[in-house]
Amino acid sequence: MTFHLPAGQAPGGPYVVDITPERAGWGCSSLRVLQLPPGGTHTFDTGDSEWIVLPLRGGCTVTSADDAGRETFALHGRADVFSAVSDFAYVPRDARTTVTSAGGGRFALTGARCARRLPARYGPAASVPVELRGAGNCSRQVNNFGAAGVFACDKLIAVEVLTPGGNWSSFPPHKHDEHRPGEESALEEIYYFEFAAHDGTPGLGYQRVSPSGPGRETDVLAEVRDGDVVLIPDGWHGPSMAVPGHHMYYLNVMAGPGAERAWLICDHPGHAWIRDTWPDQPVDPRLPLCTAPETSV
Repeated sequence: MTFHLPAGQAPGGPYVVDITPERAGWGCSSLRVLQLPPGGTHTFDTGDSEWIVLPLRGGCTVTSADDAGRETFALHGRADVFSAVSDFAYVPRDARTTVTSAGGGRFALTGARCARRLPARYGPAASVPVELRGAGNCSRQVNNFGAAGVFACDKLIAVEVLTPGGNWSSFPPHKHDEHRPGEESALEEIYYFEFAAHDGTPGLGYQRVSPSGPGRETDVLAEVRDGDVVLIPDGWHGPSMAVPGHHMYYLNVMAGPGAERAWLICDHPGHAWIRDTWPDQPVDPRLPLCTAPETSV
């Protein structure tokens, strides 16, 4: 199994990235990245999965239709992932969804197989909690647009992480590959990366995943660039390292078989102590790299 998929190695049909449960070899999580030209449109059936349509670059209109009716949402979007927190649209399973973009752009479709059919909804950027996590050179920003306890889904959990150049993110290494009620969730995870360029030089970073025990032996040390994907069925994941001078973005998509939709993690016992150092350090003053608007637009 290949867990690091460089840009261009995971396309499918109209998508520049098309990670299905079958392709990943697991049961729940999906990610598609859709590129549309100005005036472009794309229609897909949601099937047995719920989806959040998240603009990465540009804006779009999202329409969700089924036998009961039709809902349409205009997404303002953003210039790029480093410039703003974006609004988004949730579309349920068993619906037909159309994404149309007058100006063109790039759009992430984060998905998870689910049992319940929830209503289609609009998520305003102003409602996205922006969290500054960690301290010192472990400082990063988390845009919790689809986090458990923030936005209602059946199975899907999705967040964005912005890491200033030179910082370490997803640290201490942590895992969520066992079902331990109240302590740890079993969640499959997808990382999708983008980087800020500098004077025309593309950015890059590094992603580590290490085995967490017998039968959970995912092992990755990858140089990651714009459009790369890393699949994490199990294992300690982290650090995610941004090289100096280039901010790093990654989109996390998670889902699992458990009845409770929760992000419960276990820190690596050899590195968990690093959290205890954060209260004595300032948060990186470059953060937040962007903020959510105070009111909906």
